[in-house]
Amino acid sequence: MPRLHVCSLALIAETVDKTGARSLVTLLSPGTAVERPIRILPERHLHLAVSDIVEATPDHVLPGVTHLEELLRFVRDWDRAEPMLIHCYAGVSRSTAAAYIAACALAPERDEFAIARSLRAASPTASPNSLLVTLADDSLGRSGRMKEAIAQIGRGRECFEGEPFTLELN
Repeated sequence: MPRLHVCSLALIAETVDKTGARSLVTLLSPGTAVERPIRILPERHLHLAVSDIVEATPDHVLPGVTHLEELLRFVRDWDRAEPMLIHCYAGVSRSTAAAYIAACALAPERDEFAIARSLRAASPTASPNSLLVTLADDSLGRSGRMKEAIAQIGRGRECFEGEPFTLELN
């Protein structure tokens, strides 16, 4: 069964080794260094240089439609033969939003609220970036349901770094 795994920057190599992931999505602020694990081929690594913000802030990169389109294209091109790992700096906001977006995009018939509840069950610390979710909701034609589902699960438990988790695509 295809799986999405989520972790922090610090746990990429360990999580790739444990999960067998062969596709990687990186969501980090511009200038933040990331070392691609050797098991991830360059063409299976998407690096989105985007800040974890929801409104324009000087010296930061606001997530936009172009970032979302790149994420959706990469996720849809994934053959699902092996797991995908999605990470951001802490594994709490940008990466959890991207995992939720990927799950919604790959299963358009699946209920947004069920996916959000699965996300919360898998990660008590997940606090998906609301701007990324809003952009995806519009792009995927979910009529506000993605935004509402994430609002319904609420902010995750405060933490410095989220625990790695798996989001099933069933």
